[in-house]
Amino acid sequence: MPSSARLPLNRCNLPAVILGGLTYQAHPVALEIDGIRAFHQDLFRLLAPIEQARERAERFVDYMAAHFCLDDLEAAGLAVQRVKKYRRNANYLRMVRGWSFDADGREGAVLKHWVETRFGLLARHHGGPLDGDDDNAYQRYLAQGAQGLYATNALEAQLDLLYTYCQYELVRQHPEETHLTLYRGINRIGEHEVLDDAPQADARAGARQNTDRLRSASALAGRRRVLLNNLNSFTSNRERACEFGDYILETQVPLPKVFFYNSLLPGMLKGEDEWVVIGGVYEVQMSCL
Repeated sequence: MPSSARLPLNRCNLPAVILGGLTYQAHPVALEIDGIRAFHQDLFRLLAPIEQARERAERFVDYMAAHFCLDDLEAAGLAVQRVKKYRRNANYLRMVRGWSFDADGREGAVLKHWVETRFGLLARHHGGPLDGDDDNAYQRYLAQGAQGLYATNALEAQLDLLYTYCQYELVRQHPEETHLTLYRGINRIGEHEVLDDAPQADARAGARQNTDRLRSASALAGRRRVLLNNLNSFTSNRERACEFGDYILETQVPLPKVFFYNSLLPGMLKGEDEWVVIGGVYEVQMSCL
């Protein structure tokens, strides 16, 4: 895991250098954001005896509304009359929906910033590379993230619980599995940092050299080590991935790196088989259409 792509501190049980590396992809363990499961233990006691996933999802949505006063923001201390309507509706559901429409928009910036603070993995792309070469791109990313969090009701805490609930559901629905095979369609390989076998200290320089060298379809095909953005959209349907680009990335995603998937909550992201995945270094199979 290149040092330029991670923070020394985070808010979960593994440091970024470990959870962002290839060893973790091969041998994952559960990831827990500090204190969230214990703080919301009443929710998980409520969910434990419920057999149907849809009913559990409904109980989760009800719990979120009650705990964060999503239907009564004045009770949460928000001066409703002073805040624009779209800011009053800035909750975890809006963030996920916004991501599905534009991962480089304001909601995407909020989610990428959340991954940075919770898991210590830095955003690598947001409307352009965030590799230090373009200060304006990075400033835009910071501004969008700040605008997205302004005047919200414990939005990052809502995302903490959404991730924790997602992990709870994955364990219940896939008790014997550690990985999912997921696909991502891409058009511009230059948006992804291909590390190959370059030494870690020279990973960024190696990524640029490899990006130039691996332009042809024949060169791209095969297994590669890729540094993904800190949050990414994948799909469980390869044919669906083909609709989004000329190249397909296929990889084994550890279950603890799934932040959200379209069937987790009722009525969300219908028909796309979308899985929102925390990034880091992955071994992927690149293929051409």
